[in-house]
Amino acid sequence: MNCPEDGCEPIQVLVFLRYTKRKENHMDNQPTDNSPIENTSQPEAYESRQERRAARREGRGAWIIGALLVALGVLFLLQNMGVVNLKNWWALFIMIPALGAFGDAWRSYQNSEKRMTSKARGSLFVGVLLTMVSAAFLFSLNWTYLGPILIILAGAGLLTNAFLSREE
Repeated sequence: MNCPEDGCEPIQVLVFLRYTKRKENHMDNQPTDNSPIENTSQPEAYESRQERRAARREGRGAWIIGALLVALGVLFLLQNMGVVNLKNWWALFIMIPALGAFGDAWRSYQNSEKRMTSKARGSLFVGVLLTMVSAAFLFSLNWTYLGPILIILAGAGLLTNAFLSREE
């Protein structure tokens, strides 16, 4: 450490000591036999992350955004033409997680060798319920009958998953 003749300031000493300590720790982690550093932390998580990145690069999820934009455009066009009266257009945002649930159900179905697993059924039921709630708000449907129907469907979905998951 290069200090003037009158000595070092305390802060300079602390910075120097911290720097040398960090450098020593870094040098301790270096391999000594020139072998490459191996990634020993959860290789499965690393591989699945790489697969997700590759899927994003291929554009598999881009069709969802495209379909959503087309559907929004059609709905707004029909509203401007007077065919459909959307009073609560904000309910379209409920469709975003619904589309995500449908996409998750499809991926689960495809990854399980085209079998309807409990994960796929659960995602499908969530997508259907969210779609129905969104439609109820969009088209100002009466909740008198729709509310109990949604509760019945949610219960039926849970029962279906419970009974069919025992068979798997």
